[in-house]
Formats: sequence, structure tokens, C-alpha cells
Amino acid sequence: MSAAITFDVLMDGALRLPVEERSRLASRLIESLDDDESALSPEWQQEIERRIDAVKAGAVPRIPHEEVMSGVRQLLAQHQSGPA
Repeated sequence: MSAAITFDVLMDGALRLPVEERSRLASRLIESLDDDESALSPEWQQEIERRIDAVKAGAVPRIPHEEVMSGVRQLLAQHQSGPA
């Protein structure tokens, strides 16, 4: 008989992994969510495909991750400091 692993025990163990292994684990968990494409409506699937095609064709600008995150941090800081 196998003992059930609780979420807390699993999370504690996962957080103790080296960064590279945590990244692999996170990627695999995200992939597992993406495995069930039937959860998307046909309209959303078409929209996703349209956006992927637009990026591949160079029709939309690509913004580096750090630039996006910097902008998000600025917006959050403005929001937390209240109205200007």
C-alpha cells in the first residue's frame, strides 16, 4: 500500500530542487495543462493559431521579456502608490 503524498510535502520537495530542475518541473506541469486542448472552444483555438501565425510572419512586434516585466513592475508601482 503506497502512502499518498500531500501537496505541501510535494511543494516542499519541489522548492528544494536546483533551479534547472524546478524549471523542468514547472515546464512539464504547464505542458500537462496544455495537453487537454479540448477545453478550448474552436473560436479560441482559431484565435491562438491566428496569433501564432502573425508572430511567425513578423506581423506583430516581439518585445523582450525583460522589457515587458520592467513595464509591469512600473505599472504595479504606480498602482500601489495611488493616483498621480
